[in-house]
Amino acid sequence: MKNKLKVLRAMHDFTQQDLADQIQVSRQTINTIEKGKYVPSTLLALKMASVFKVTVFDIFELEENDWS
Repeated sequence: MKNKLKVLRAMHDFTQQDLADQIQVSRQTINTIEKGKYVPSTLLALKMASVFKVTVFDIFELEENDWS
């Protein structure tokens, strides 16, 4: 699953730690999500969307192999 988390953080001038603090996770969690090594829970994805005032679909994009 692709994501635009790093881009959104840059647009809002947030560090990984800033975002982590707002959604109550570790900085390492943000890092692994950005690298595509971890797919967040629905709740976590909704929290991120709320922080950036966008939809979950604006942050995450399904790839072809996500369907199999």
